Amino acid sequence: MDYKQAGVNIEEGYKAVAKYRDLAAGTANPAVINGIGSFAGMFSLKDLIRAGAGMEEPVLVSGTDGVGTKLELAFQLKKYDTVGIDCVAMCVNDLLCHGGRPLFFLDYIACGKLDAEVAADLVKGVAIGCRETGSVLLGGETAEMPGFYEAGKYDMAGFAVGIVDRKHIIDGSKIQEGDVLVGIASSGPHSNGFSLIRRVLPDLHEDFGGMPLGMALLEPTRLYVKPVLALLEQLEVRGMAHITGGGFYENVPRMFCRPLDAVFGLPPTKIGRAGQTSSAGEAWTIPPIFARIAAGVKGGAGFGQEAQEAGAELLETDEALRELMFNTYNMGIGFVLALAPKDSGRAIDFLDSRGYPAWEIGTVRAAQGNTGAVTFV
Repeated sequence: MDYKQAGVNIEEGYKAVAKYRDLAAGTANPAVINGIGSFAGMFSLKDLIRAGAGMEEPVLVSGTDGVGTKLELAFQLKKYDTVGIDCVAMCVNDLLCHGGRPLFFLDYIACGKLDAEVAADLVKGVAIGCRETGSVLLGGETAEMPGFYEAGKYDMAGFAVGIVDRKHIIDGSKIQEGDVLVGIASSGPHSNGFSLIRRVLPDLHEDFGGMPLGMALLEPTRLYVKPVLALLEQLEVRGMAHITGGGFYENVPRMFCRPLDAVFGLPPTKIGRAGQTSSAGEAWTIPPIFARIAAGVKGGAGFGQEAQEAGAELLETDEALRELMFNTYNMGIGFVLALAPKDSGRAIDFLDSRGYPAWEIGTVRAAQGNTGAVTFV
């Protein structure tokens, strides 16, 4: 028996790497010393220093994350070229919370049986995410592990490194009582809560506004890096939170470095179209995909438009369901900023003008307990 008979196809791996090389080249800059296929990726220290030019004390910021079970939808629909964007977004949006500008990214793909075309589509999404955030796809690993992963299934994770001047690190220490919380629109569930979604929405081909429900759920995580970094050059942002797993309740308090509460109005229940324009003072609208998920969570609400309307009504009337949804999903807000009240309108106008709808969604107050919390009033 040889390695191929044991389930590992070395030739297919060579094909995959050849495809990766071209994709990575599209993200490269002069800081990259070698290409995909070497034993390690190299990023010039000279160019790293240049990236920190003008900074008093450059600090590297790093983070790692994965796509999670959203990948299962990609397998079922045989659409693999967007989940790589999720992989990048989950990492670089986290770096952004501390003011970090991403420099480079590495990915890890594991599977039971490697298909070079599928793997290349996965990396294609990674390359798109890197280009859109100004980072380099520096390298990665593809592991074929027959008998460990089911054939046709892939896992995907990534690692990002960024840079920020120490004096400009955003750590929540400047957040004050009375500060305004501005939320930036998400593109959908992003890459969180899919273990629940897959249980309650099993029919990915169900009609959802003229498209298969599964395709709507595959909409990639929004990349907030460019507009928010540009905003940081315009005004002071005192804290930031990436709304990922755990929704509002878990992620908003992570921006506070001392006990403070985030206070929101009664969770918005008007269901509208995701990505609509906004202006200061408007309440955001929950994208319809979350109403459909809510109906699935509750069960017995039918399908399609009927289920969506039932979910919207449930979000208005069922307090326990609302809490579950806001404790699992971003509910239409993928990123939250804490700003002085005088700056919120300007921030919203700035973000709106760049195609990132934003709203005033809450305020900061002294903690009512020993630790910070999220409260809806």
